[in-house]
Amino acid sequence: MAEKARRFQEMTAFEQELRRSGCLAVCGVDEAGRGPLAGPLVAAAVMSPWPCHWLGLNDSKTLTAKARDEWYEVIMSQAASVGVGMVSARRIDRIGLQRANWEAMRSAVKNLSAFPDHVIVDGPGKIPGLSIPQTPLVGGDGRAISVAAASVVAKVTRDRMMTRLDEEFPEYGFARHKGYGTPEHLSVLMTCGPCRIHRRSFQPVAVLANREKVSNLAGPAAAV
Repeated sequence: MAEKARRFQEMTAFEQELRRSGCLAVCGVDEAGRGPLAGPLVAAAVMSPWPCHWLGLNDSKTLTAKARDEWYEVIMSQAASVGVGMVSARRIDRIGLQRANWEAMRSAVKNLSAFPDHVIVDGPGKIPGLSIPQTPLVGGDGRAISVAAASVVAKVTRDRMMTRLDEEFPEYGFARHKGYGTPEHLSVLMTCGPCRIHRRSFQPVAVLANREKVSNLAGPAAAV
């Protein structure tokens, strides 16, 4: 318990400093799904309650799936506000991953039901096109409680979406690997090729999609 209390003090220190400076509504922003070969990129914005009693909350990557689900319910019921933004695989292909990341984060903040005084962004840079004061925080999901909460909401939201998409595309195993490039996923990709939710600008999907395109073009020509 002492270690949890010490960790909680570390996780809330940055927000306490902001609140002492007059920022009473602090929002954390994080994303999930930058690396997968399939599915959307999801961002979440969370305004933690104050006083906050989320003892034990941490970066979603350090939590088990069960713990993430439990924290998700706590966050959704206790947070001052939660916003979610997402960008589809097709749009990621059109505008690129970094622009898609900023777009999802902007949408998440804009979907909050309350206006924050300050935004803490996980990562090295501020969100372009956002007029609210921001602080980029590298490793913020392990350093600020509201960013940790955002990481959980983004991760659980995306994982549940991929589980639902598994019902539409059962051959790919999305419920198990959530679209990441596991050996299982790569093997099915080689056999079945990419589906509608694959990111065709990502390797090796791009190679397979191009091979599929060349094959389709060659088919009619070969038949003539």
